[in-house]
Amino acid sequence: MRVAAGQFAVTPYWETNAQICADLMAQAVVQQAALLVLPEALLARRDDDPTLSVKSAQPLDGGFITRLLQASHGNTMTTVLTLHVPSTAGRAVNTLVAIRGGEIIAHYAKLHLYDAFSMLESAQVDAGDNIAPLIEIDGMNVGLMTCYDLRFPELALSLALGGADLLVLPAAWVRGPLKEQHWATLLAARALDTTCYLIAAGECGNRNIGQSRIIDPQGVTLAAAAEDPQLIFAELTRERIMQTREKLPVLKNRRFAPPQLL
Repeated sequence: MRVAAGQFAVTPYWETNAQICADLMAQAVVQQAALLVLPEALLARRDDDPTLSVKSAQPLDGGFITRLLQASHGNTMTTVLTLHVPSTAGRAVNTLVAIRGGEIIAHYAKLHLYDAFSMLESAQVDAGDNIAPLIEIDGMNVGLMTCYDLRFPELALSLALGGADLLVLPAAWVRGPLKEQHWATLLAARALDTTCYLIAAGECGNRNIGQSRIIDPQGVTLAAAAEDPQLIFAELTRERIMQTREKLPVLKNRRFAPPQLL
């Protein structure tokens, strides 16, 4: 299965961001990708206003998603991204959306909010309560996570124990001391914890690091971006998963009960 991860610097204007997403989708379709993962919180961003994305929140039938649903018509590629969806006054839900063939096929409310490193996502964002069901793409089961979820191995493990072969992670990983090292280490660790492929798409720009990666079940980086806008690709195979799980049967060797997140 051919997969892609795309990164770009989100602008303050949702119409511009929607067009960038549609262009990346078109490029991935030309390259025959079955799955494209885009970054987190794509509606709007401005360096001097960290609350802009929440203030720009749109419902799932708003202009942003409607534009991307139009872009997904006529092909079978699945695209995964996140945006803020309004909840109560002044608040929103950080919502992952998977679209295919002009329809929303899954959505997931981010479980773990980024209340760390002097930031407080929960000040304006409501956390989700449930693990998203797996989605199927070309015979592979795909588990859905968002950004800060990466730091919680029990979520990735729950998805793997539920049958996931591949984990996807839209992200906007904030710059800071050692943060790039954390990103690379955690991505490899979650792949190794679960013996799953992992596709992570990071927003780039002045605030966030970019560094999108596609990682195989043994923690090997198959494709990687740096800090600039880029679209990366890799080929995934079920054989690699099966070979890894035969040699490294960590999911079978576990002696703890499946983790209970909530």
